Amino acid sequence: MLVANIIIFVQDRKIMEPNQQTIAFFQRQILIWHHTGNPREHPWTKEQDPYRIWLAEIIMQQTQVAQGLPYYLKFVERYPDIRSLANARDEEVFLLWQGLGYYSRCRNLLSAARYIDRELNGNFPKNYKDVLALKGVGQYTAAAIVSFAYGLPYAVLDGNVFRVLSRFFALDAPIDDNASKKVFQELADHLLPADNAATYNQAIMDFGAVICKPKKPLCQDCLLAPGCKAKALDIVEDLPVKQKKLAVKERYFQYFILQYGNEFYVQQRTGKDIWQNLFEFYLIESENFHQHPGWLLLKPYVTQPPLPVFQGRQRLTHQLIHSYFHNLQLSGKPTFLNNGLWLKAENLRQCAFPKTILAFMDNMVPA
Repeated sequence: MLVANIIIFVQDRKIMEPNQQTIAFFQRQILIWHHTGNPREHPWTKEQDPYRIWLAEIIMQQTQVAQGLPYYLKFVERYPDIRSLANARDEEVFLLWQGLGYYSRCRNLLSAARYIDRELNGNFPKNYKDVLALKGVGQYTAAAIVSFAYGLPYAVLDGNVFRVLSRFFALDAPIDDNASKKVFQELADHLLPADNAATYNQAIMDFGAVICKPKKPLCQDCLLAPGCKAKALDIVEDLPVKQKKLAVKERYFQYFILQYGNEFYVQQRTGKDIWQNLFEFYLIESENFHQHPGWLLLKPYVTQPPLPVFQGRQRLTHQLIHSYFHNLQLSGKPTFLNNGLWLKAENLRQCAFPKTILAFMDNMVPA
């Protein structure tokens, strides 16, 4: 735990503006590092097309750059502008997004694209308020878009920036608390050079990713180190602080691979739950690994009990999904299965599936 009363800039969760000397030092060192030592270069770096910046920011939400980059390149190639994305079929876009996770981002992407195309005549909004109003766009994403595309003076505040600010100023205000987030945003706003917002925003995010890393930060290479209060107090590893412990719910999915001849039964998830709009095999959710009595509905159509063939796990933000897959060879198509599709094996990959089912399909031995 941090020592009480070490905080200089936060009192009763109100920001005390750092002095001009501190601001000038912080800005100068961040920009020097960016121009002389920043190794990060991405296709969207220095991009000024708001559509491509928006696309990159949505794809990179809660996603590592190495994972998101191929998706960004595929989307730009397939949908080079707002109109092409707005006019795409949902199934086509979800299939391109497949494996990236957090599918609500994809739904919001389509919704916003169609709004811009149909309500704004394809013209991307040009001010912070209107960009923030787009579905799926929060304060960070809006600030990134308007600063990178239009040079507007809005400071970004993502996980990397939280970390740099909390360490440099030794702020132990929890970054997952709404009142504290306002404190950090005010501080970020004070530090932003209004006439160089785009370059500075990119620089501080990259600095947090490359130098001021979550674990084993490169303090020996840090140009901010001479003024870093966390380093002076030897509390770098203690910051930033989070007050909430993530509660993870465990769920058990029993998937039954229903095969009739060369056809497999799949169904679309339409409820307001995880993986909405994606496809899956016949599912029975149970309370634990052993319980799956629901397969008995299928008993008149099979000659032997289900054969377990694969199991996997997928960690979501608040859930841990245990998936168990069972093969069932059918003697006929169950009449009660009227909400799904029967697809030949070679056509299964035309549907978008959750990552855990893709893992099963990649390991499945053809019948």
